[in-house]
Amino acid sequence: MSTVPDHPHPDQIAGAPHPRETRTLFGQPRAQDAFLEAYSTGRMHSGWLITGPQGVGKATLAWKIATFLLTEPPADAGLFGEAPPPTSLTVSPDNADARLVQSGAHPRLYVLRRVMNKTETALQQDITMAALCGHDDGPNTLKAFLHMRATEGGRRVIIIDCADEMNRTVANSILKELEEPPKNTTFILISHQPSGLLPTIRSRCRVLRCAPLGHDDMAAALHQAGIDVPNAESLATLSEGSVGEAVRLLHHDGLALYGDLVKLFGTLPDGDRQIALALANSCAGKGAEVRFAMTLDLMDRFLSRTARAGVSGPPTTQGAPHEALLLAKLSPTDRAARIWAELGQDLSARSRHGRAVNLDPAALILDMIFKIEATAKKAVKA
Repeated sequence: MSTVPDHPHPDQIAGAPHPRETRTLFGQPRAQDAFLEAYSTGRMHSGWLITGPQGVGKATLAWKIATFLLTEPPADAGLFGEAPPPTSLTVSPDNADARLVQSGAHPRLYVLRRVMNKTETALQQDITMAALCGHDDGPNTLKAFLHMRATEGGRRVIIIDCADEMNRTVANSILKELEEPPKNTTFILISHQPSGLLPTIRSRCRVLRCAPLGHDDMAAALHQAGIDVPNAESLATLSEGSVGEAVRLLHHDGLALYGDLVKLFGTLPDGDRQIALALANSCAGKGAEVRFAMTLDLMDRFLSRTARAGVSGPPTTQGAPHEALLLAKLSPTDRAARIWAELGQDLSARSRHGRAVNLDPAALILDMIFKIEATAKKAVKA
């Protein structure tokens, strides 16, 4: 049974509604239609693997499919002929089963995700046997859920969010269930990086791929979440079509920070040391951990966009004012693009190492800025 704990959900983006509370799924009509076509033609799989970048609606799709299946009409609903095939996953919020799903208390729905550690101080890094079985064989374990008698012959649904976080023991346990699934039981696995899953798990699931959202779908999804932004283009560009990443950018002032980076790099190839020092110092000290992480992420994104500009030309959408002109200046040729791509790989590795050994944030940021400055002098001559 799914329950609503006092602790934050590991499957919920901070500042956004939980996926089960999302009324409309934007930007994924192909994935929805593929599932409905399989359902309508009697080709339902017991395992479904929903893939795609983080934050594009995979969890929302999983909860919509689960709600749809748990409110499935009885087989004799079409007394005067076959009922027409469903064209939408939408279920009335007044439906009794839908209300149970919304409350997190549906008896035929089980959600497998990370749980708190034994000291209740933080979430575990992986989905472990503690999440699968608890500390006993009680009524809230997945084993007990799979072997209970389905209420009134209805379906049972298991959502795993996300499957990438299962440790090997849990993954093998899930594989056994996928190999011989109980009757009327559907597994819905969410994965950001399906290549990391056991090949045997992937082979036993039908894949539904979710794509990054376009500008209009992004704006609509954010509006539904109660978030309205005037610069939707910049947000959609920087978030690369991920609503989850868009929410993170908004909550941590990412758009303004990226604008500052573009202004700083606009002084290249010479650079402005005062601006660089101010940026580096803003990432140091107590309470600056989030800004430090965001700065590293956005620098990586800037380098990726710079490299792409040398191959395909300046971007048609901008993450900040004057960005397109800057990228055209810094990366005018495919040779320059290779130089920027190599730097991006080098700085990404340097960033991971710096964080792993707790290198001084200001020193790491300054070092990266100086390397970008040196590369700019080389790239503009390429």
